[in-house]
Amino acid sequence: MAENIVVLDGYTLNPGDLDWSPLTRLGEVSIFDRTDDDEVVRRVQHASCVLVNKIPFTQELIEVLPELRYLGVTATGYDIVDLEAASARGIVVSNIPTYGTDSVAQHVIALLLEFARGVGVHDAAVHQGEWSASPDWCFSRQPMFELNGLTLGVVGIGRIGQSVARIAQAMGMRLIAHDLYWPDAEHLAGLEVEQVDMDTLFRESDVVTLHCPLTQDNERLVNRDRLASMKPGAILINTSRGPLVDEQALADALTNGVIAGAGLDVLDQEPPAADNPLLTAPNCRITPHIAWYARESRQRLLQIAADNLEAFLKGSPINQVNGD
Repeated sequence: MAENIVVLDGYTLNPGDLDWSPLTRLGEVSIFDRTDDDEVVRRVQHASCVLVNKIPFTQELIEVLPELRYLGVTATGYDIVDLEAASARGIVVSNIPTYGTDSVAQHVIALLLEFARGVGVHDAAVHQGEWSASPDWCFSRQPMFELNGLTLGVVGIGRIGQSVARIAQAMGMRLIAHDLYWPDAEHLAGLEVEQVDMDTLFRESDVVTLHCPLTQDNERLVNRDRLASMKPGAILINTSRGPLVDEQALADALTNGVIAGAGLDVLDQEPPAADNPLLTAPNCRITPHIAWYARESRQRLLQIAADNLEAFLKGSPINQVNGD
């Protein structure tokens, strides 16, 4: 009998430009773009395998799904799943450990270059008629600067942090980094990066970029005190997890000129509330959680999700995040 496979929130992964065939060849597949809370049980009550991105699988939900044997999280983070409850039921939970390294790293650099060169700001000015009305053959709407010689501080020098560092090094930036689990020399081959403590990193960096997982220990890692320790001209970039940053503290720091700017792809609440203070903070560039969104990255994610499921169906799970 074919497996009953359900994708609960597939739109962000595949809004229509990818082929679902790596997954559909594995069984009877129902794909939903989005699923409201009150639709979850009805859609998965007879499913043996579920793929999900953002919908929480709590103990209460897991307990009313007796046929569920596999949960595939279509992301690296898997905090949406109650792993203890899943394990107690013998449900295998897998994730996608790496798929968007290059996409995220390039987005970090795009955010940084927006502060350095202001391409978007100046493009908007030109299209609003400012160049046509200008008495001069060129003009600037924001300070512009070169990156060579500036110090980039990388919080978390794993795959993505290393990729960002390599691009920054190619542009002449000095590299410093902090990580609780410092990579071996083989992984850092070719990178001229200095290991420093967290306080030194925030104090010395012209640009700080966050690439660490969210834990109970580092929530609000970027708070008022850390922001106050940064250079007045410094820029903060976060493409990792929103709760790493105290949003009100950052908004206040931008408003009061404590730091020069922030480039964010993640926020505490997504989508954000209309009154999020960062939406009106000066010198704050925000993108809607799209650092991972390159088509190539999403294609890899889809293929790995299918590979994970196929391995489970064959009795040899891979990328399993619960159990042995």
